[in-house]
Formats: sequence, structure tokens, C-alpha cells
Amino acid sequence: MVRSDARENRARILAAAREAFAEDGGASMNQVAQRAGVGAGTLYRNFPTREALVLAVYQDEVTRIVATVTDLLDRVPPLEALRLWTTDLVEAMRRKHGLGDALSPGAHQAVTEQSYGPVVAAITELLDAGKKDGSMRADADPGDFLQLTGALWRAASSPVDRAPHMLALILDGLRTHR
Repeated sequence: MVRSDARENRARILAAAREAFAEDGGASMNQVAQRAGVGAGTLYRNFPTREALVLAVYQDEVTRIVATVTDLLDRVPPLEALRLWTTDLVEAMRRKHGLGDALSPGAHQAVTEQSYGPVVAAITELLDAGKKDGSMRADADPGDFLQLTGALWRAASSPVDRAPHMLALILDGLRTHR
């Protein structure tokens, strides 16, 4: 069992790393430790390498995003929930790709393998809700949706972010047309 102070340190480190990496993809481990208010020993005990820390930040972000599905479906119709959820996922994936140089090809593969199942399960829940209420096509497939939305986080974000328009086109294709 992990002590509560150890859990709190880990959470503070992840939050500090997320902020530091968002500001500067090259942020050092020492900068993260300082921002988290922990010593280097505590940081390295939790995350022995920078790559381990980056992977943990990604995994934490995926877990957070996946956990929002039920709340979104409770608050808004399924098509809108899918739009909001996908927008959040796109932003997270853009951050991930921004740190791409910090990860080895093996680490990229690991994060993809770890996140694929939970992400597809979340998409499935969103699509199933839309199919159930009749707002989405019966043949909507979570794997197809994930592959299509993969283009969104690679889309140009300046001078104008193309992702929202592209997502609107994808969602229009999912909509049942009566």
C-alpha cells in the first residue's frame, strides 16, 4: 500500500510535469522537481527517467480524458459529447506529439498500446449512446472514428486551427440523416 504523502508527491510531480512540458517540451527533470516542490530523489524514485515521466503524464492524461465520458453523456446529447470529448483528446494528442523528440520509438509504441484500448472503449460508449438515441449512424465504428480523428491532431493549428472544421465534417458524416 502506498502512503498518502507518496501518492500526493506523485500527483504533484505529474501536475508539475504536465504544466512544465506544456510550456517547454524540453523542461528538465530538475525544473519539474522544483515546480512540484519535491527533491530530486523523490522525483527519481517515482520516475527513474525523463521518458518514464513523459509516459506517465501521457497515461494520466488519457485516463483523465477517458473518465469524462459518463459525465459528458449525462450533461449533453451524444453527438455533442463526442465533439467535446474528441476536442479534448485532440489537444492532448497535440501535446504528446509536441514532446515526440523526448520519446524513443519504443516509448511511442508503448504509449500507443497502453492508450488504444481505453480510448476505443470510450469512443464505443459515445457512439453506442448516439446509436441508441438515433442521432448517429448504426454502422459507426470506433476504430474508424479514431483513425479519422488521428488527422485532427496533425492538422495545422496556425494561422487558423483546421481541427474544429474537420471534426465538424467527421461528425456530420456520423449523423443520421432523416
